[in-house]
Amino acid sequence: SVYVSEYFSQSAQKLSFYSWYGNAKLFHFHVPEDTVLLRWLLQASRGKGPECTSMEITVHFRYGAPPVINPLGTRFPANATVRPSYNISITLSSAVQNTTFVNVSTPAAGDWFIAAHLPEAAGRIEVKGFSTPCPYMFQADMFVLRLTDMPVLEPGVAMPQTIVSPAKPLHVKVFVPKHTAGMRLELLSCVSSSHKACALRVLLGSITLPQSFQRILTCTGSINCSLALDSPPWEKWLQIMVESLGAANASVLVEVVASFTACRPGSTSSFLNFSSLNQSQAGPRAGGTGSAGSSALPAGEASGTAAARRSVCVQPQPVVREDLDVVSVRYRLLNGPSVPVNSLAPTLLLLNLNTGMDSGGSLVVSLLLNKTSVGLANASVAVCVSAASPVLSPNATQNCSTAFFQGYPLSVSTSSAEAMLIVPYPQTDDWFLSLQLVCPKGQGTCESAEAKVTAFAYLTPCFNDCGPYGQCSLLRRHGYLYAACSCKAGWGGWSCTDDTKAQSVGAQNLATLLLTLSNLMFLPAIAVAVYRYYLVEASVYTYTMFFSTFYHACDQPGVAVMCIMDYDTLQYCDFLGSVVSIWVTILCMSRVKKILKYVLFLLGTLLIAMSLQLDRRGVWNMMGPCLFALVIMVAAWVYQGVKRRHCYPSSWKRWVFYLLPGITLAFIAISVYAFMETNENYYYTHSIWHVLVACSVAFLLPPRDKHKKPWAWSQKLTCRYQICQNDREELYAVT
Repeated sequence: SVYVSEYFSQSAQKLSFYSWYGNAKLFHFHVPEDTVLLRWLLQASRGKGPECTSMEITVHFRYGAPPVINPLGTRFPANATVRPSYNISITLSSAVQNTTFVNVSTPAAGDWFIAAHLPEAAGRIEVKGFSTPCPYMFQADMFVLRLTDMPVLEPGVAMPQTIVSPAKPLHVKVFVPKHTAGMRLELLSCVSSSHKACALRVLLGSITLPQSFQRILTCTGSINCSLALDSPPWEKWLQIMVESLGAANASVLVEVVASFTACRPGSTSSFLNFSSLNQSQAGPRAGGTGSAGSSALPAGEASGTAAARRSVCVQPQPVVREDLDVVSVRYRLLNGPSVPVNSLAPTLLLLNLNTGMDSGGSLVVSLLLNKTSVGLANASVAVCVSAASPVLSPNATQNCSTAFFQGYPLSVSTSSAEAMLIVPYPQTDDWFLSLQLVCPKGQGTCESAEAKVTAFAYLTPCFNDCGPYGQCSLLRRHGYLYAACSCKAGWGGWSCTDDTKAQSVGAQNLATLLLTLSNLMFLPAIAVAVYRYYLVEASVYTYTMFFSTFYHACDQPGVAVMCIMDYDTLQYCDFLGSVVSIWVTILCMSRVKKILKYVLFLLGTLLIAMSLQLDRRGVWNMMGPCLFALVIMVAAWVYQGVKRRHCYPSSWKRWVFYLLPGITLAFIAISVYAFMETNENYYYTHSIWHVLVACSVAFLLPPRDKHKKPWAWSQKLTCRYQICQNDREELYAVT
């Protein structure tokens, strides 16, 4: 045998603490055919700074689709069926880097996925730039060893093979055709060179994760041994590995035979419809007396219909796949939404999910039984949903298992006429929906009974669009697209249906009121600014109060939401108003000349608008203008102090009753904003930030100029006739 090794690598990704599926970093690999050994090389590393501590990285593996994980222990939707993922833990303690190998022998060919993440997120809201998080990096590489000339086992033909030694097992493969009901593998005429009894171990099938259904058969002695499989995967290559358990230097000669049992499908009425449609378009044949496409059957054929129904294995129904959008597919039955179901042969629906881009959503199957169509009162319909091959006896197979897949059982009856199944991230393959009528014991009219079941099947990015408390996000890893739900208002779970930590409607209304009404504390600052003739500053505070109020009304995660315009526009205007308010307040405190002050107002606002467009959440967008304005203010105060030869501002009352309280409030506000906000306390800590900032502005605004008189409307309008004074100039014509 000739082995070829191949190496596949992907770029490293920075890991994140887990709060939703988008925090897990996904790696997508494709394992080629005839692979006998797969080795994952997992490399994890962390930074060298003091902020880097010991960390545990969780790595999940799955074949055919992204891993379905639940690190937070939340609930899935009621009708979802989830199987635990296969995962390992990698610990980064004193070592900066950790290298781990994971070996998989005889892996299944196709798509393999790896997802890695850090532990649960702490929920603290960190301001970008205030702290430097430790970088944790993860990279996955794949080594494969495959056979270039794997022998092909022909059905029904004995293939003699020699196993040279236990260190060199025998690898062969056989192709399973469509409509295969069963497979039988036999080992014949086993002879050992050591003249001892043969001892062989047969591994049938490939390994898949998280569940592997590889069959193992141990053969001892010269007696022939065999293994039977029910419903093997259709239209796939099946790997067979035979190992010798004898002496190290002993070779074994054995014959391998594979045989199949065919499953005869019934005729599909849609093909008759297509043929009749073609005949009706072509017109009646010459000399024909009957109408084209007539469905009338002769008496002999009608009498043989019942016998034909007993001889078929499955009754397929034509299904059309209709692609709607990214990870969005609808399956439509050509013969209508209702399918006939009887007890003789299962009704089969094929759901094509093998494009390679369908595994990133959720497969939803919904069934509805027509109660009036069932002839037996206590009859029910057994349903199995499986991948790779159908369940050919749903009425006898309670767990819906096939040769290499554990299916999902459903049931509908007159007492429970509805059933639903949700499969998150379905495996890339052909999926089958098998339905069969199950009658109570002792009722002989079961063969003639027929039920009508309405079947709906579709692939959606997120089930129920994540509900009212979630947002469906489309994620991308290179060219692969998949979807996940990001929950809010304390809701959790795969589809945001877990209300264990959910906020009540009253708590949501309280959060909205606190975050919006706390902006009304800018009214005293606006009144002080207007009273002291700082009209430009008052306009900026009004702008900030308005957009901060409606931004937080639109930013709420629950039902208490009101958006007067686009969310992104409200957020930008809120951030711009906040930074510009600080900018104009500090410049106003510097008491520079008016012309210079207004030039700095305009120029600073333009630069702040540009920086916010580049990075809206960067800390230097706020700290930069603040520091520059503080430099200008300190320089102006020092200049005034040197010029007047005493401290500026000169009044101790100004320092004690205005400046020191305002500076204290500002420092407390910055501390709350930068170090105390979390996802749980955001609504009241951020409201405190609003109140403290607005109050500090009211304290820090300087007094009005001495030559300015207070607002007094009675003094401004001393003479009523002055308002209507006629100032027209007389024009005289010179002649």
